[in-house]
Amino acid sequence: MLNLAVVLEDSARDTPDATAVVFGDLRLPYSLVDTIANQVANLLVARGIGRGDKVALACPNLPYFPFVYYGILKAGATVVPLNVLLQAREIAYHLDDSDAKAFFCFEGTPELPLGERGRAAFAETGVTDHFFVLPATAFATESELGETLWAALDGMPGEFETVQTSPGDTAVILYTSGTTGQPKGAELSHQNMIMNAIVSDEMFPRLDRNVSLVALPLFHSFGQTVLMNAGFRRRGTLVLIPRFEPVEALTLMRREEVTLFAGVPTMYWAMLTAVRTGAAEAPTSLVTAASGGAALPVEVIKDFSATFGVDVLEGYGLSETSPVASFNQPGRPAKAGSIGTPVWGVEMKLVDAGWNTADDVGEIAIRGHNVMKGYYNRPEATAEVMKDGWFRTGDMARRDEDGYYFIVDRAKDMIIRGGFNVYPREVEEVLMTHPAVSLAAVVGVPHDSHGEEIKAYVIREPGATTTEEELVTWCRETMAAYKYPRIVEFRESLPMTATGKILKRELR
Repeated sequence: MLNLAVVLEDSARDTPDATAVVFGDLRLPYSLVDTIANQVANLLVARGIGRGDKVALACPNLPYFPFVYYGILKAGATVVPLNVLLQAREIAYHLDDSDAKAFFCFEGTPELPLGERGRAAFAETGVTDHFFVLPATAFATESELGETLWAALDGMPGEFETVQTSPGDTAVILYTSGTTGQPKGAELSHQNMIMNAIVSDEMFPRLDRNVSLVALPLFHSFGQTVLMNAGFRRRGTLVLIPRFEPVEALTLMRREEVTLFAGVPTMYWAMLTAVRTGAAEAPTSLVTAASGGAALPVEVIKDFSATFGVDVLEGYGLSETSPVASFNQPGRPAKAGSIGTPVWGVEMKLVDAGWNTADDVGEIAIRGHNVMKGYYNRPEATAEVMKDGWFRTGDMARRDEDGYYFIVDRAKDMIIRGGFNVYPREVEEVLMTHPAVSLAAVVGVPHDSHGEEIKAYVIREPGATTTEEELVTWCRETMAAYKYPRIVEFRESLPMTATGKILKRELR
């Protein structure tokens, strides 16, 4: 038997009174989180849902998420976490595509009417039989949208014998963002997820107090594995924040004496900006800072380290790899701008389009315990990216003489200008060294003679007045002729996903 729910159960058995979750004024011990998860498991079994069935969960970072997540796993079913920003049509697609038999959906708020979208999607789908509302008001037993979690759990026992699942059974189906077509569900086994939780836990130092700020969405693989599953395994405390806002995040970090923060590059940039402008103070308790999800500009790494007194360690992974594949690991020197070396039990190599080993820059391919079983019900799509156990990522990188990998860019983001390959990340790194540039995103735009032209979207530093002409001139003097952006557009903000990644497809 191997079931991902063990990361909660083992801690609840050994440290029942330790604080597992902090949300607002709530401080929930491990014993309570495990008991409610047991009730959820009993509910599912009572409704005829068990081993191998799929159950969808749409919820921001609230205590409901671990309650339901581990309850689904205990019942032997598969968790299908959904992005909370999806519209009704998109939710219905995910429910149908995953064959979800039940759907737990947060009631929502005026700013996030998730419940209304979820109910509409449930009415539209032909496969989902049960709809449970996670009420916005704590412990509410009634909702206009349908049966609430608390009403459904009434009378359910707090004990449950976890269903025996095999290591290769699917624990979670994580949907890709669908940037190149319809989203696909990556099937991740109990072994995939447990091994990645163990590896993630061991990447960070063990302290007397292990407190993590969970600003990364738990529906995403990064927050789910690196913070929730790994955090529960180490008997740590998770401080939940439903939506990342830099001042609130920094305030919580100081109040709860947070020791670990893991985030995406835009979160680090936002917190750094908040401290620099005096909107918030940097925490003094932080011991470990980890970044992933996208390339972190070297200038942000340097400035964050100088301001917060903590080095940011970069890692790399994808939904399809559970997600962690590489990291700047303890015991080895960290290299700024590098995603580190493969984690324990994982191999990485660089390949060309024909799966041949690349000499210089190539596409990252990964093999190991973390690689998904495949895309759910999509054997053709799986065959396109997997061969002999290797998974090709779509990310271009180089490897130095010490075995450290450096992301060059997403293959699909590469710009071809006049026959020359231009990697936007390289241009962005240079732009970030300009004193007037706070954040930059570079894309290719259509051009009659060159095929593509290079365009930079830039957020200025507070008070900066640099013009487009001045910045283009500076770029021309700083970069090769085929690389520098001829077009600069200043913005107050840049479009981002729910996880904080810059949406370059929208900029394009």
